[in-house]
Amino acid sequence: MSSESLRNIAIIGAGLMGNGIALTFARAGYAVRVYDPVADSLETLKARISDSLIALGVHADDVPAIITNVTPCTDLSDAVRAADLVVEAAPEKLALKQQIFADVEAHAPAHCLLASNTSVIPITSIMENLNDRSRALGTHWWNPPHMIPLVEVIRTEWTTDVAMEQMVAILSEIGKTPVRVEKDVPGFIGNRLQHALWREAVSLVENGVCSAEAVDSVIKSSFGRRLAVLGPLENADLVGTDLTLDIHKNVLADLEASGAPSPYLERLVSEGKLGMKSGEGFRNWTSETAEATRNRVTTHLRKLDTILE
Repeated sequence: MSSESLRNIAIIGAGLMGNGIALTFARAGYAVRVYDPVADSLETLKARISDSLIALGVHADDVPAIITNVTPCTDLSDAVRAADLVVEAAPEKLALKQQIFADVEAHAPAHCLLASNTSVIPITSIMENLNDRSRALGTHWWNPPHMIPLVEVIRTEWTTDVAMEQMVAILSEIGKTPVRVEKDVPGFIGNRLQHALWREAVSLVENGVCSAEAVDSVIKSSFGRRLAVLGPLENADLVGTDLTLDIHKNVLADLEASGAPSPYLERLVSEGKLGMKSGEGFRNWTSETAEATRNRVTTHLRKLDTILE
Protein backbone atom coordinates (compact mmCIF):
# COMPACT_ATOMS: atom_id res chain seq x y z
CA MET A 1 0.00 0.00 0.00
CA SER A 2 1.40 3.44 -0.98
CA SER A 3 1.58 6.37 1.42
CA GLU A 4 -1.17 8.09 -0.61
CA SER A 5 -3.56 5.32 0.50
CA LEU A 6 -2.82 5.83 4.19
CA ARG A 7 -5.62 8.27 4.98
CA ASN A 8 -7.08 6.97 8.25
CA ILE A 9 -5.08 7.78 11.35
CA ALA A 10 -5.62 6.50 14.88
CA ILE A 11 -3.98 8.19 17.85
CA ILE A 12 -3.78 6.35 21.17
CA GLY A 13 -3.66 9.01 23.88
CA ALA A 14 -5.31 12.44 23.92
CA GLY A 15 -2.79 14.17 26.17
CA LEU A 16 -0.24 16.85 25.27
CA MET A 17 1.51 14.82 22.57
CA GLY A 18 -1.51 12.94 21.23
CA ASN A 19 -3.47 16.18 20.98
CA GLY A 20 -0.74 17.86 18.92
CA ILE A 21 -0.21 14.84 16.67
CA ALA A 22 -3.95 14.58 16.02
CA LEU A 23 -4.06 18.31 15.21
CA THR A 24 -1.23 17.95 12.69
CA PHE A 25 -2.86 15.12 10.76
CA ALA A 26 -6.32 16.73 10.92
CA ARG A 27 -4.97 20.02 9.62
CA ALA A 28 -3.48 18.13 6.66
CA GLY A 29 -6.91 16.69 5.82
CA TYR A 30 -6.57 13.20 7.29
CA ALA A 31 -9.39 11.43 9.13
CA VAL A 32 -8.19 11.09 12.72
CA ARG A 33 -9.72 8.93 15.44
CA VAL A 34 -8.39 9.44 18.98
CA TYR A 35 -8.72 6.98 21.85
CA ASP A 36 -8.03 7.71 25.50
CA PRO A 37 -9.32 5.81 28.56
CA VAL A 38 -9.65 9.10 30.47
CA ALA A 39 -13.07 10.58 29.68
CA ASP A 40 -12.07 14.17 30.42
CA SER A 41 -9.21 13.99 27.91
CA LEU A 42 -11.63 13.02 25.17
CA GLU A 43 -14.28 15.54 26.22
CA THR A 44 -11.82 18.43 26.02
CA LEU A 45 -9.90 17.18 22.98
CA LYS A 46 -11.63 19.25 20.30
CA ALA A 47 -11.59 22.40 22.42
CA ARG A 48 -7.85 22.01 23.04
CA ILE A 49 -7.18 21.44 19.35
CA SER A 50 -9.27 24.52 18.50
CA ASP A 51 -7.29 26.65 20.96
CA SER A 52 -3.99 25.39 19.52
CA LEU A 53 -5.11 26.11 15.97
CA ILE A 54 -6.01 29.68 16.90
CA ALA A 55 -2.64 30.05 18.64
CA LEU A 56 -0.97 28.87 15.43
CA GLY A 57 -2.66 31.69 13.55
CA VAL A 58 -5.35 29.63 11.80
CA HIS A 59 -8.35 31.84 11.03
CA ALA A 60 -11.31 31.11 13.31
CA ASP A 61 -13.55 30.48 10.29
CA ASP A 62 -11.25 27.65 9.13
CA VAL A 63 -11.06 25.86 12.47
CA PRO A 64 -14.43 24.00 12.34
CA ALA A 65 -13.53 22.25 9.07
CA ILE A 66 -10.32 20.96 10.61
CA ILE A 67 -12.07 19.86 13.79
CA THR A 68 -14.53 17.75 11.78
CA ASN A 69 -11.60 15.53 10.82
CA VAL A 70 -11.17 14.49 14.48
CA THR A 71 -13.33 11.80 16.11
CA PRO A 72 -12.89 11.01 19.83
CA CYS A 73 -13.38 7.31 20.60
CA THR A 74 -14.16 5.69 23.94
CA ASP A 75 -13.26 2.23 22.64
CA LEU A 76 -9.80 1.32 21.33
CA SER A 77 -11.10 -1.23 18.83
CA ASP A 78 -13.41 1.41 17.36
CA ALA A 79 -10.49 3.79 16.96
CA VAL A 80 -8.18 1.38 15.13
CA ARG A 81 -10.39 -1.05 13.18
CA ALA A 82 -10.13 0.95 9.93
CA ALA A 83 -6.77 2.62 10.61
CA ASP A 84 -3.93 2.77 8.11
CA LEU A 85 -1.57 4.18 10.75
CA VAL A 86 -1.71 3.97 14.53
CA VAL A 87 0.43 6.33 16.60
CA GLU A 88 0.68 5.50 20.31
CA ALA A 89 1.20 8.49 22.61
CA ALA A 90 0.55 6.90 26.00
CA PRO A 91 2.51 7.42 29.28
CA GLU A 92 6.12 6.23 29.30
CA LYS A 93 5.50 2.81 30.85
CA LEU A 94 6.79 -0.22 28.97
CA ALA A 95 4.15 -2.72 30.13
CA LEU A 96 1.36 -0.27 29.25
CA LYS A 97 2.70 0.33 25.75
CA GLN A 98 3.18 -3.39 25.14
CA GLN A 99 -0.41 -4.05 26.15
CA ILE A 100 -1.69 -1.22 23.95
CA PHE A 101 0.04 -2.65 20.90
CA ALA A 102 -1.21 -6.15 21.68
CA ASP A 103 -4.75 -4.74 21.71
CA VAL A 104 -4.12 -2.65 18.60
CA GLU A 105 -2.74 -5.63 16.68
CA ALA A 106 -5.84 -7.65 17.57
CA HIS A 107 -8.19 -5.08 16.01
CA ALA A 108 -6.27 -3.07 13.37
CA PRO A 109 -6.08 -4.11 9.69
CA ALA A 110 -3.12 -6.25 8.62
CA HIS A 111 -1.64 -3.45 6.48
CA CYS A 112 -1.75 -0.85 9.30
CA LEU A 113 1.55 0.74 10.33
CA LEU A 114 2.16 0.66 14.09
CA ALA A 115 4.19 3.50 15.59
CA SER A 116 5.20 4.45 19.12
CA ASN A 117 5.90 8.05 20.04
CA THR A 118 8.09 7.14 23.02
CA SER A 119 11.08 9.36 23.65
CA VAL A 120 12.91 7.10 26.10
CA ILE A 121 11.88 3.44 25.76
CA PRO A 122 13.58 1.33 23.05
CA ILE A 123 11.17 0.61 20.22
CA THR A 124 12.45 -2.96 20.13
CA SER A 125 11.26 -3.54 23.70
CA ILE A 126 7.82 -2.12 22.98
CA MET A 127 7.24 -4.14 19.82
CA GLU A 128 8.99 -7.42 20.60
CA ASN A 129 5.80 -9.35 21.51
CA LEU A 130 3.86 -8.53 18.34
CA ASN A 131 2.99 -11.27 15.87
CA ASP A 132 3.91 -9.04 12.91
CA ARG A 133 6.83 -6.84 13.89
CA SER A 134 7.71 -5.93 10.33
CA ARG A 135 5.25 -3.00 10.23
CA ALA A 136 6.19 -1.63 13.67
CA LEU A 137 8.55 1.29 14.20
CA GLY A 138 9.11 4.41 16.25
CA THR A 139 8.03 7.96 15.44
CA HIS A 140 9.48 10.33 18.00
CA TRP A 141 7.64 13.65 17.68
CA TRP A 142 9.02 16.63 19.61
CA ASN A 143 6.99 18.79 21.97
CA PRO A 144 4.93 20.71 20.93
CA PRO A 145 4.36 18.25 18.07
CA HIS A 146 2.24 20.66 16.01
CA MET A 147 5.03 23.27 16.07
CA ILE A 148 8.33 21.34 15.98
CA PRO A 149 9.03 20.02 12.45
CA LEU A 150 11.22 17.03 13.35
CA VAL A 151 9.97 13.47 13.67
CA GLU A 152 12.56 10.75 14.19
CA VAL A 153 11.56 7.53 12.40
CA ILE A 154 13.18 4.61 14.21
CA ARG A 155 13.81 1.24 12.59
CA THR A 156 13.99 -1.95 14.64
CA GLU A 157 15.73 -5.11 13.43
CA TRP A 158 12.34 -6.29 12.10
CA THR A 159 11.05 -3.12 10.40
CA THR A 160 10.77 -3.46 6.62
CA ASP A 161 12.07 -0.93 4.13
CA VAL A 162 8.50 -0.49 2.89
CA ALA A 163 7.25 0.48 6.36
CA MET A 164 10.08 2.99 6.77
CA GLU A 165 9.45 4.50 3.34
CA GLN A 166 5.70 4.76 3.91
CA MET A 167 6.21 6.50 7.25
CA VAL A 168 8.76 8.95 5.89
CA ALA A 169 6.45 9.73 2.96
CA ILE A 170 3.34 10.38 5.04
CA LEU A 171 5.25 12.59 7.49
CA SER A 172 6.72 14.59 4.62
CA GLU A 173 3.25 14.98 3.14
CA ILE A 174 1.89 16.58 6.32
CA GLY A 175 4.77 19.05 6.46
CA LYS A 176 7.04 17.40 9.01
CA THR A 177 10.80 16.83 8.70
CA PRO A 178 11.30 13.07 9.06
CA VAL A 179 14.78 11.76 9.87
CA ARG A 180 15.59 8.07 9.59
CA VAL A 181 17.16 6.44 12.64
CA GLU A 182 18.54 3.21 11.23
CA LYS A 183 19.46 1.64 14.58
CA ASP A 184 17.30 1.52 17.71
CA VAL A 185 19.59 3.11 20.31
CA PRO A 186 18.54 4.76 23.61
CA GLY A 187 17.62 8.40 23.04
CA PHE A 188 17.62 8.00 19.24
CA ILE A 189 19.41 11.03 17.74
CA GLY A 190 17.91 14.18 19.22
CA ASN A 191 17.85 13.24 22.89
CA ARG A 192 21.37 11.84 22.76
CA LEU A 193 22.60 15.19 21.43
CA GLN A 194 20.40 17.26 23.73
CA HIS A 195 21.33 15.45 26.92
CA ALA A 196 25.03 15.37 26.08
CA LEU A 197 24.79 19.18 26.14
CA TRP A 198 22.71 19.13 29.33
CA ARG A 199 25.23 16.85 31.07
CA GLU A 200 28.04 19.32 30.42
CA ALA A 201 25.80 22.27 31.38
CA VAL A 202 24.96 20.66 34.75
CA SER A 203 28.63 19.82 35.31
CA LEU A 204 29.74 23.42 34.77
CA VAL A 205 27.32 24.63 37.44
CA GLU A 206 28.04 21.73 39.79
CA ASN A 207 31.78 22.40 39.66
CA GLY A 208 31.46 26.13 40.29
CA VAL A 209 32.61 27.23 36.84
CA CYS A 210 29.57 29.46 36.39
CA SER A 211 25.93 29.93 37.33
CA ALA A 212 22.92 28.32 35.66
CA GLU A 213 22.01 31.76 34.34
CA ALA A 214 25.45 32.05 32.74
CA VAL A 215 25.12 28.67 31.01
CA ASP A 216 21.77 29.61 29.52
CA SER A 217 23.00 33.06 28.47
CA VAL A 218 26.09 31.67 26.75
CA ILE A 219 24.05 29.17 24.73
CA LYS A 220 21.26 31.58 23.80
CA SER A 221 23.65 34.42 22.93
CA SER A 222 26.26 32.45 20.96
CA PHE A 223 26.06 29.14 19.11
CA GLY A 224 22.37 28.70 19.96
CA ARG A 225 21.57 31.55 17.60
CA ARG A 226 22.87 29.68 14.58
CA LEU A 227 21.72 26.16 15.43
CA ALA A 228 18.42 26.55 13.56
CA VAL A 229 20.26 27.09 10.28
CA LEU A 230 23.71 25.55 10.86
CA GLY A 231 24.01 22.08 12.34
CA PRO A 232 27.11 21.06 14.34
CA LEU A 233 28.64 18.97 11.58
CA GLU A 234 27.96 21.69 9.01
CA ASN A 235 29.70 24.06 11.41
CA ALA A 236 32.65 21.68 11.76
CA ASP A 237 33.02 21.63 7.99
CA LEU A 238 32.65 25.40 7.87
CA VAL A 239 35.54 26.02 10.29
CA GLY A 240 37.44 23.01 9.00
CA THR A 241 37.85 19.47 10.26
CA ASP A 242 41.51 20.24 11.02
CA LEU A 243 40.58 23.04 13.45
CA THR A 244 37.85 20.85 14.92
CA LEU A 245 40.41 18.11 15.56
CA ASP A 246 42.80 20.57 17.25
CA ILE A 247 40.02 21.80 19.54
CA HIS A 248 38.98 18.25 20.42
CA LYS A 249 42.55 17.33 21.32
CA ASN A 250 42.58 20.15 23.86
CA VAL A 251 39.06 20.02 25.34
CA LEU A 252 37.47 16.57 25.10
CA ALA A 253 39.51 15.01 27.90
CA ASP A 254 38.23 17.69 30.29
CA LEU A 255 34.52 17.38 29.44
CA GLU A 256 32.06 15.61 31.72
CA ALA A 257 31.98 11.94 30.74
CA SER A 258 30.14 10.28 33.61
CA GLY A 259 27.80 7.46 32.69
CA ALA A 260 25.52 8.27 35.62
CA PRO A 261 23.28 11.26 36.44
CA SER A 262 24.91 14.20 38.18
CA PRO A 263 24.87 14.07 42.02
CA TYR A 264 23.84 17.73 41.89
CA LEU A 265 20.81 16.86 39.75
CA GLU A 266 19.99 13.94 42.06
CA ARG A 267 20.10 16.32 45.04
CA LEU A 268 17.79 18.86 43.40
CA VAL A 269 15.20 16.17 42.79
CA SER A 270 15.50 14.68 46.29
CA GLU A 271 14.97 18.16 47.78
CA GLY A 272 11.82 18.69 45.71
CA LYS A 273 13.42 21.36 43.53
CA LEU A 274 11.74 20.17 40.34
CA GLY A 275 11.97 23.27 38.19
CA MET A 276 9.10 25.47 37.08
CA LYS A 277 6.42 23.25 38.60
CA SER A 278 7.89 23.62 42.11
CA GLY A 279 9.26 27.15 41.78
CA GLU A 280 12.92 26.16 41.96
CA GLY A 281 15.31 23.92 40.06
CA PHE A 282 18.58 25.04 38.55
CA ARG A 283 16.96 28.49 38.61
CA ASN A 284 14.21 30.16 40.65
CA TRP A 285 10.75 30.58 39.12
CA THR A 286 7.55 32.42 39.88
CA SER A 287 4.31 31.60 38.09
CA GLU A 288 4.79 34.81 36.10
CA THR A 289 8.36 34.09 34.98
CA ALA A 290 7.47 30.50 34.12
CA GLU A 291 4.50 31.58 32.01
CA ALA A 292 6.57 34.29 30.33
CA THR A 293 9.19 31.70 29.38
CA ARG A 294 6.58 29.35 27.91
CA ASN A 295 5.07 32.21 25.92
CA ARG A 296 8.50 33.27 24.71
CA VAL A 297 9.17 29.77 23.38
CA THR A 298 5.79 29.60 21.61
CA THR A 299 6.26 33.04 20.03
CA HIS A 300 9.78 32.15 18.92
CA LEU A 301 8.65 28.87 17.32
CA ARG A 302 5.85 30.62 15.44
CA LYS A 303 8.23 33.30 14.14
CA LEU A 304 10.87 30.75 13.20
CA ASP A 305 8.32 28.69 11.31
CA THR A 306 7.29 31.77 9.34
CA ILE A 307 10.88 32.74 8.57
CA LEU A 308 11.86 29.24 7.38
CA GLU A 309 8.74 28.68 5.22
